[in-house]
Amino acid sequence: MWQRIQTLYLGISLGLVISLFFSVVATVSGEGGESVDIYFHERASYLIFCGMLLTGTVGALASFKVRLLQMRVAVIVALIAVGFQVWLGVDFFMHHDEMMFRVPVVFPTVCAILDFLAARGAMLDEAMVQSSSRIRNARKKKR
Repeated sequence: MWQRIQTLYLGISLGLVISLFFSVVATVSGEGGESVDIYFHERASYLIFCGMLLTGTVGALASFKVRLLQMRVAVIVALIAVGFQVWLGVDFFMHHDEMMFRVPVVFPTVCAILDFLAARGAMLDEAMVQSSSRIRNARKKKR
């Protein structure tokens, strides 16, 4: 399982998604000089996106024996991560005056890139298996 590159990509993506649950999205500066941190798990929309990313990434990791399913799930998770990043971008442009966003805001983009790379790795593995199967079948027909 871990010898395949797509599993490594999905594992790193899973680590980033898990870290989102404990990370700070932004810091809001108050009137009295105090600042309040906003975590990903405090907003319902962020929590739903994080939950979907977590479930999808675990599903893609668990389906390592069925490469086509793993590829499709990884692409769907990557699209969800892109949607989450768009949502965060909209929040950034709406509240950039009163909020200071932190580095973990770009984690969904990194997860999307890793998930697309994992899907590509699964596709390449499937192509290699299909070609070797074709060669094996051609040799059997010659005998």
